[in-house]
Amino acid sequence: MSLNLTKPNSSFTLCSFLFLVILVVIGLYTVHHLPRNPKNALLFRQLFLSSATNYTVSSYLRSLTSHPHLAGTKPSLETIHYVKTHFQNLGLETHTVPFRTLLSYPLHASVSMLFSNGTVFNLPLNEMGISNYDVSSGLIQPYHAFSPSGTVQGKVVFANHGTEDDYGVLGRMGVKVSGCIVMVKKGDSLGRGAVVEIAEKMGALGVLLYAEGDVSRGSFGFGVERGTVMKGVGDPLTPGWAGVEDGERLELDDNKVAERFPGIPSLPLPFESAQLILESLRGPLAPQRWRDSGRSNLSRVGPGLVMVNLTYEGEKKLATIYNVFAVIRGLEEPDRYVLMGNHRDAWTYGAVDPNSGTAALLDIARRYALLMRKGWKPRRTIIFCSWDAEEFGMIGSTEWVEQNLVNLGAKATAYLNVDCAVQGPGFFAGATPQLDNLIFEVTKKVKDPDSEVATIYDKWKTMNGKSNIERLTGVDSDFAPFLQHAGVPSVDIYYGRDFPVYHTVFDSFNWMINNADPFFWRHVAVAGVWGLLGLHLADDPILPFDYLSYAKQLQEYTDTLSRVLDASISLIPLAASIQELTSAAKQANDETKNLMVLELTDGLLALKIRALNDRLMLAERGFLDTDGIKGKEWFKHLIYGPRSNQRSKLDFFPGISDAIAESTRMSGRDRDATIQHEIWRVARAIQRAAAALRGEVI
Repeated sequence: MSLNLTKPNSSFTLCSFLFLVILVVIGLYTVHHLPRNPKNALLFRQLFLSSATNYTVSSYLRSLTSHPHLAGTKPSLETIHYVKTHFQNLGLETHTVPFRTLLSYPLHASVSMLFSNGTVFNLPLNEMGISNYDVSSGLIQPYHAFSPSGTVQGKVVFANHGTEDDYGVLGRMGVKVSGCIVMVKKGDSLGRGAVVEIAEKMGALGVLLYAEGDVSRGSFGFGVERGTVMKGVGDPLTPGWAGVEDGERLELDDNKVAERFPGIPSLPLPFESAQLILESLRGPLAPQRWRDSGRSNLSRVGPGLVMVNLTYEGEKKLATIYNVFAVIRGLEEPDRYVLMGNHRDAWTYGAVDPNSGTAALLDIARRYALLMRKGWKPRRTIIFCSWDAEEFGMIGSTEWVEQNLVNLGAKATAYLNVDCAVQGPGFFAGATPQLDNLIFEVTKKVKDPDSEVATIYDKWKTMNGKSNIERLTGVDSDFAPFLQHAGVPSVDIYYGRDFPVYHTVFDSFNWMINNADPFFWRHVAVAGVWGLLGLHLADDPILPFDYLSYAKQLQEYTDTLSRVLDASISLIPLAASIQELTSAAKQANDETKNLMVLELTDGLLALKIRALNDRLMLAERGFLDTDGIKGKEWFKHLIYGPRSNQRSKLDFFPGISDAIAESTRMSGRDRDATIQHEIWRVARAIQRAAAALRGEVI
């Protein structure tokens, strides 16, 4: 008997082999990437909440605030070491990333009143109880970072909060500010940089800025608010790229650098010193709405007979700052990142700003480490981020985002920010809209710190009449580079608002325990919400993003525009693009429901989930525009970002908002064309987001 041995077809054998390999790979991938047991996820979340203690958070805050730690100073190194050591002791993968950036420090400052009889009176600039400031200890005198050095002398005019509308009121009174020093009271609508920028545009020689304080909350007006007056964010010497040690830097006299700094000097004043100047003013009576609640000596807006001399000398110098990171690698999707960040640097002791948030971050890391010892491993990678030099203009976070822009664009799932975690009573949240429902869900799981039985959601809803989530339109914390430059979905949460010792020497551990959170239960609550958000985003098989909320919010913005604009401007492009996003969001939600009920034996389930998650993650990037916001091109997000024109009343669609404000000086045809162009830009951005959510190319 003979055997008929036929040589197999080589191409058939190769195809069969490759097919088997693919099946094996899919099988192995599926084994490790199938949805987890929901019961286990629930148990770990319950363990996270039950492992909270107010004692640990308070001990972290006490250590963090034992001395001032302004970025770039020697005392700040101790705080860097404390945070890094904490992460390492938990067994977390820890590293630091240094940047060499331009910072600004004071050398000398004085404000003098010059009377007609030749008498000179030097106004106190120190905070009450502080005889002098010792730079070696890290406690630095009140100043405005990046203010130009110089001496100016002139009469003083009071300009209320320093808005363009306030200067309009002065103009109608016949009061000119050109050639004068402007006195401004801190308000809610403008940052100090914008106050100085507008005063310079009005012809002022310099700016003196003061805050009233609040006797009822323990400040008594004795604190003096430090802060930066630099425009924009990030290192001014490396605009758009990271300030690494041996990298490219612009010169200080480069036009791109110079335009970031104001052209007139400014200083913060103690309340009592400001009142002495206000008493000396003459001229028209101040409007009743400009007068304070019984504490101020203001009656007239000026100018007065007394001359004021403002002198400031500072230095801008390169300093090394350090971001500290701790990483928990994801088991199934290690290349997808959930970032949880807080800045560490402070103008003084920083008990509220920012170390209430730092203490909460350290406690979340402690509790996550406990979960890991109980067998928990996140699906996606979690990165704890401790930023430096935020107070100078979000420098630490901005440099890191610029350094990692491509990887963040491809891999960052969400950024969860907490800055001033506890300022007082009342829960507040800001977020991009696709995260709204997740925030509602999480706040229903965390006990309200000021109630016996209510959850944060219950109290929040009662306080506001509804659970109101704000939008991240400002440039006031480290979410700005993530959302407004990189397009990463973001959250910002905190307790309390407008605390009276903001950026003063009295932002201390003692103020915290006597005023904002004596028993640290509000810290525990913030950490609970923050940590649960992180667990959901790191563990949920399908990302908990709902773009129907986004589409609904965009429609509300469009409805507002329809009430503001003339009929000559068409909103049809916006309406059509929002409809596209709504349709794509419904499809994504339906796909989510279908995938969650599929049999686990579906070998392609994990790949389908991965593809959906990528679309959910990348949709936010669609709102970015390469040209950015006109006049502030670094800011790329066309839905949320800073307005260039301070007179604009809209806090969304910054390009459209600016165009409406600026078009008042144009002819009708040019006005309509300018606004219409910005509407088309936003419509195209919404279409890009919808296309990314669908995952299809046209």
